[in-house]
Amino acid sequence: MIERLKKLFAGPEAEDEKPDNHQLAVAATALMVQLSRVDQHEDERELQAIVDGAVKAHQVTRAEAEEILEDALSHADDATSLYEFTGQINEHLDQEGKQTLLESIWRVAFADGRIDKYEEHLIRRMADLLHLNHREYMQARHRAEDAGS
Repeated sequence: MIERLKKLFAGPEAEDEKPDNHQLAVAATALMVQLSRVDQHEDERELQAIVDGAVKAHQVTRAEAEEILEDALSHADDATSLYEFTGQINEHLDQEGKQTLLESIWRVAFADGRIDKYEEHLIRRMADLLHLNHREYMQARHRAEDAGS
């Protein structure tokens, strides 16, 4: 995963082409893993929501999504900041794509049936780093909530 993250976060001089769906899935999964760990209670339902979100949003296979998740889990403690993930996402996703990503992040938070204050705070920070306004943040939350009911 470290090599994939290095490739994903390499400067524009290193690679002029857009990252592929797999690379965006790596960055999105890394954000979701950070969220799943923030409440100190990593839940299997949250992990399954991460895999489901990657398959749906990034057109990777379930096996690829599970491999990305395993890599992200094993390297989660190596991440130094959310910016290393959100910076690249901002460069390659439009507002709608970022809002869809935030909706997937909310789905992970709702997967265990409760939203803890640390999860909500972290999602707010992610939304800010993704340059999503309060309306977009709330729309993503409501869509994720409605999908779970």
